[in-house]
Amino acid sequence: MNIRRLGYGVVTVVAGSLLVGCAAGDRSESTATPAAGPPSAARIIDIRIANGEVSPVNTRTEAVVGQSIVLRVDSDTTDELHVHSTPAHTFPVAAASGQEFGFAVTVPGQVEIELHHTGRTVTTLLVRQ
Repeated sequence: MNIRRLGYGVVTVVAGSLLVGCAAGDRSESTATPAAGPPSAARIIDIRIANGEVSPVNTRTEAVVGQSIVLRVDSDTTDELHVHSTPAHTFPVAAASGQEFGFAVTVPGQVEIELHHTGRTVTTLLVRQ
């Protein structure tokens, strides 16, 4: 009889541990990734500034809440990238190739990414849940 009780106690502890582990896992996933599935791969946006021209300009880019966004910049002049998200991000652009700036958007909606000195909107992120 004591062995049977011990067996039930072990099963109860193991089952309880599994439930707590699953609940903790769900909590961390819901804050970092969309509820619909696994985290998405990083969205990479290549930006080129050369001879006063910017590419791309006024495009639309889809993203998911929590997804990593990487801006890869080649520029022949200094400028500043502004990401109009909540919270906002500002990245100094040097006159150099191979610059990378990363961030994630935590609030769904439309987020403009613009070059401050050039006055151009590079892209608008369409961020969904």
